[in-house]
Amino acid sequence: MKHPISRYGRNLWFRVALVTLVLSFFAIAHAAEPAPLRAGMIGLDTSHVPAFAKIFNNPKATGDLAGIKVVAGYPGGTDIPASRDRVKGFTEQLRGMGIEIVETIPQLLDKVDVVLLESVDGRIHLQEAIPVIKAGKPLFIDKPAAGSLADAIAIYELAKKHNVPCFSSSSLRFAPGIQELLKNEKLGTLAGAVTWGSCSYQEGTPDMFFYGIHGIEPLYALMGTGCETVTRIQTKDTDVVSGMWKDGRVGTYRGIRRNKADFGAIAFGSKAIVQSGREGGYEELCREMGRFFKTRKAPVQPEETIEIFAFMEAADESKRQNGAPVTLASVLAKARAEVATKLAK
Repeated sequence: MKHPISRYGRNLWFRVALVTLVLSFFAIAHAAEPAPLRAGMIGLDTSHVPAFAKIFNNPKATGDLAGIKVVAGYPGGTDIPASRDRVKGFTEQLRGMGIEIVETIPQLLDKVDVVLLESVDGRIHLQEAIPVIKAGKPLFIDKPAAGSLADAIAIYELAKKHNVPCFSSSSLRFAPGIQELLKNEKLGTLAGAVTWGSCSYQEGTPDMFFYGIHGIEPLYALMGTGCETVTRIQTKDTDVVSGMWKDGRVGTYRGIRRNKADFGAIAFGSKAIVQSGREGGYEELCREMGRFFKTRKAPVQPEETIEIFAFMEAADESKRQNGAPVTLASVLAKARAEVATKLAK
């Protein structure tokens, strides 16, 4: 004899099936979510280290900042005061955030998917970048990309050889004020630009590498590549570095070591002259890093970064020649002759 299923039985079966379906959906959705990228930091001797770690490890991070977590750091450091006197404090800040501190770069590479090379002393960037690139880890290098033009070329040549995505930039390139200038249709055709900012030096590297990069990077963001010659005027308190682009445009950076030294820019267009607005912070750069780590596509091409370093190297050569114009081609030729020797070590 067949027994009809009660209404209660039918409802119970329906609820069980619905719950099972919902749980299966969430399980599949969770499984489909990519695991967070594990980021490691090399060189814990700059304020950028805790600042970047807090941005990426924020549980409320969204968009390009989400899905990346700093999990390990290698202190590193050198004998310059900016490194020696700060590495312990910034290392302890990361440790306090629950980030593992390791003793060697190879140990770090075993624990991470992507790397932020943060060492404040650019002179050691090449030696620190080599194992990262050979391990195939996408690499962001904080300013300066290297301690010399030859080292910068060597890093990018090695990255290309191993097919490893790599980029470097000052945070000022992505500042809202600079990005707004780039989108400002009222300017018309960009005829030239002037940028300015603080310009302290660091012993052992060309004068513009340490802090001048923060003003020269936005200059290139506005002007693009194509500079041919550079001249420099230096006084006790000021540097003025001007470049002549191949299309006749002129771009100038004013480095300030005394008096008020905010960062800023003016774009000279065919229709208007416009000064930049907001400076911004680190979040804009971190968003670019996040997108880079996920897509493996660099927001700044190696050719542009190398030209920026040639511009700064030419500025030093111009100073040595009492302000004479120096071609970027000449400093690039000299640096490229050194590269093979550096990579052979």
